[in-house]
Amino acid sequence: MSDKPVRTIVKTNDGRNLGFQEYFVKEKCEPEVTGFSFEGSDSAKPSKKALKALEEADLIVICPSNPWVSIDPILILGGFRDVLLKKRVIAVSPIIGGKTIKGPAAKMFSELGIVPCARSVASHYRDILSGLVLDTLDAAEAEEIASWGIMPLVTNTIMRSIEDRISLAKKTVEFGMDLPPKGN
Repeated sequence: MSDKPVRTIVKTNDGRNLGFQEYFVKEKCEPEVTGFSFEGSDSAKPSKKALKALEEADLIVICPSNPWVSIDPILILGGFRDVLLKKRVIAVSPIIGGKTIKGPAAKMFSELGIVPCARSVASHYRDILSGLVLDTLDAAEAEEIASWGIMPLVTNTIMRSIEDRISLAKKTVEFGMDLPPKGN
């Protein structure tokens, strides 16, 4: 994303500011999260190659990753969000039935006072999304997400086999390519 380092800092309820790896590995995600900061983001710039790739892309897919520690460190850099506002961007929700398959995203949502659900993922990216892929377990959230101008695709997003991965990838790309860019 950048040729300069950007370090994700996890703020905790006991007043500590932990590097993400320290929070994740050493602390085993146990401290309660109160927020995040991105050390170095004020001086880091998007790499020209990354911006060019986004500018040339027909579809940008935000994979089912943790919004705060995986995606926000990218979006915080000036330039990325500006490009995404003009593109066809979809996300695959990392939250399924109020939980994550892997990682601390659902725990972080809860600790930040946000209900862990696909609707919250859509809200987090609301300004840039054309669409959201959400699991069949979360189908009841699709109507509200659509009311925000974010088109939902409800499908199985749990990938237990290579066939599941291929199927989700195909459905996601087909869905995304049928949507207009957010800026249109």
